[in-house]
Amino acid sequence: MRMRKKKNLEERLSAVGDILFISDIEDRNFKTAKDDKEYIDFKNWFKNDNPIYLEIGCGKGKFSCEYAKSHPEINLIAVEKTANVLVSACEKAKTENIENLKFLKCSAEYLEKYIMENSIERLFLNFSCPFPKKAYASHRLTHIKFLEIYKKLLKPTAEIHQKTDNMHFFEFSIEQFTLGGFKLKNISLDLHNSDFEGNIETEYEHRFASLGQPIYRLEAYLND
Repeated sequence: MRMRKKKNLEERLSAVGDILFISDIEDRNFKTAKDDKEYIDFKNWFKNDNPIYLEIGCGKGKFSCEYAKSHPEINLIAVEKTANVLVSACEKAKTENIENLKFLKCSAEYLEKYIMENSIERLFLNFSCPFPKKAYASHRLTHIKFLEIYKKLLKPTAEIHQKTDNMHFFEFSIEQFTLGGFKLKNISLDLHNSDFEGNIETEYEHRFASLGQPIYRLEAYLND
């Protein structure tokens, strides 16, 4: 079901314009992403040169806001393609005055257009849509086509941290990471009943965990 457009959405997006970059590309073949680059100047945006972390699919911003507050030594870019959802995350960050958190509205296919190669030190994929039908497997954010994009953005020693409640999607992700040449570590098949420390929940995670569903987590990397 399509989400109803939020009231005064344009005005609300404009009010958070200082922390939000909006991609207005309409090329559904995503060819534009590989053509003219429009790299975001992170140093100018954040007013520092701290390490850049990236979350793709930030939803309403619970994880990104809490993570940024807990790690003032890094800068976090939270990506979400749905304005209806993203505006809530931006407003939360503004209300809480989180200076090391900015937002990017675009599809993951466009990331290489806006983010310079070898600039991201950590990438979060939290509860991405599993697209359960096989016909839509290429839309999954851990599909090899996306991993090839991430490889360009990540620094050589960067890591990808993934969490999901979907076992089949998790198994698919492990296969794709392996196919893409990634190594895996800290794999958990039941995160909330493990000895992992420092976990920050997302909105979806809190809901699923409260129902007793296991949360799956892994860390992927290319170089030691």
